[in-house]
Amino acid sequence: MVDFSKATEELNSYKGSEKKKTLVYNNKRYLVKFPDPTREKNKNISYINNAFSEYIGSNIFKIVGFRVQNTILGTYNYNGKEKIVCACEDFTDENHVLYEFENLALSVNPDKKIDTELSDIMEVIEEIKKLTQINLKIIDNIKEKFWNMFIIDGLIGNTDRHNGNWGLLVNKVSKQAEFSPIYDCGSCLNSTLEDNKIEKINETELKNLAINCYSCIKENGKKINYMTYIKSTKNIDCNKAIINIYKKINIEEINNFIDKISSIGSFRKEFYKKIISYRYEILKSVYKKLTI
Repeated sequence: MVDFSKATEELNSYKGSEKKKTLVYNNKRYLVKFPDPTREKNKNISYINNAFSEYIGSNIFKIVGFRVQNTILGTYNYNGKEKIVCACEDFTDENHVLYEFENLALSVNPDKKIDTELSDIMEVIEEIKKLTQINLKIIDNIKEKFWNMFIIDGLIGNTDRHNGNWGLLVNKVSKQAEFSPIYDCGSCLNSTLEDNKIEKINETELKNLAINCYSCIKENGKKINYMTYIKSTKNIDCNKAIINIYKKINIEEINNFIDKISSIGSFRKEFYKKIISYRYEILKSVYKKLTI
């Protein structure tokens, strides 16, 4: 793995609750995320595996065919201790600016601060296409890209896809705005679950974890259960995304990718593969239902 201790450090300008540094490695700028065992005050919760979650979650999106922020697993010597970190390459530059969805929502309606209510998100997506007054060429498939992202977030169990970690990437020269590369997947694959707990999980408990996983996105004020929502087939746009995305999920390639990560123990690897497999089988059954 790459030793990021030797990289050049810059002042950190990235938002978020995790411990992080801004480092330049091989002339590229990275947000480097550190394990954060004290992320929640007065709670004995370890986020020490968030680097693995970030790396695997991002690469599963890549395997499926999404444009994704490049991630690298590495090490960093911090206060005399070697930490496993995930370096996330900055995909913005002097000509490309990221506008996160929460900021886009304010551009559409500065008087209304939206939460993650699904109906509000859909309303803003429709309104974004009308932002002609700021001379932007907005792509037409924002809604499609959103639902495609939702399906893979469901597959990996991303519990924190809020309005501040997806959006549009705008080319300042051409004025073209497109769905940004996928980024910030550190809250997937049960990142708070420690190795000693994983070793004790039986099949029933693992299946329950796979099924009872909730999105940050809400419907009627309640967080959406990914698998329940997908199985309901009540949303036409979600159904279209399942039909579009399921065929692109190569479960064998995902498993092989996980197996090749040398820094992850065997119990955790099996946990990742099984929990993804449970959700994949649900997607498979829904796909068959929709395409009969």
